[in-house]
Amino acid sequence: MPGKVLAFRHIPFEHLGRISDSLGARQIEYECVDLFAGAPLPDISDAAGLIFMGGPMSANDDLPYIRRELDLIQKAVSLGTPILGVCLGAQLIAKALGARVYRNRAKEIGWYPVYWTDAGRAEWRLSEPETVFHWHGETFDLPAGAELLAYSDLCRHQAYRVGKNILGLQFHLEVTPEMIADWLTQDANCGDVREVESPIDSNANAAHLEALAGQVFGGWCEIVRASMPATRSIK
Repeated sequence: MPGKVLAFRHIPFEHLGRISDSLGARQIEYECVDLFAGAPLPDISDAAGLIFMGGPMSANDDLPYIRRELDLIQKAVSLGTPILGVCLGAQLIAKALGARVYRNRAKEIGWYPVYWTDAGRAEWRLSEPETVFHWHGETFDLPAGAELLAYSDLCRHQAYRVGKNILGLQFHLEVTPEMIADWLTQDANCGDVREVESPIDSNANAAHLEALAGQVFGGWCEIVRASMPATRSIK
């Protein structure tokens, strides 16, 4: 796996989505690692980067693959490996870095605006709030040394960066309309869907979200490229 980005999924339907577009545009090779399904623990020593995706479980669950991923994040931090976390993935990074993960004051499911801090505006050259897709019931404290990049009305910690190469996003920029429509039908999500007060339009803000995803994930992919000895092509 030398030179590859390793993407850790927690359930099949929460996959890379738009993240794969940004990786592909830069010819960064990647491989999905499904520890939850019994995949062997990879050696991350030569990994170009690690991505931790979302899922309906909690970072606090006493599950073997969750414990292994927390250990991998700590090792990756010590190696200086670029890390990206989305939703559960952002919570796992926070927990691995010593922060608390806990129930948010309200579930945030559907399209809601996020607002940028001064650091977030500088990071992504954004000024106005952006309506993005959310699906979470837990939140986290910021890890030591983290810089808050975005917040929402229902959840204070929506995006953060630790150093130059660790990025955590509570919201879902990776989703396509097809992914959202699929999530709404999944048995694992049926309890959350019943709590949503109004129907979710999977196509809402799709074009704008795609552009924003390219900007945010593209920036992280550039960090990955800069850390690689040579760019490798996707097979």
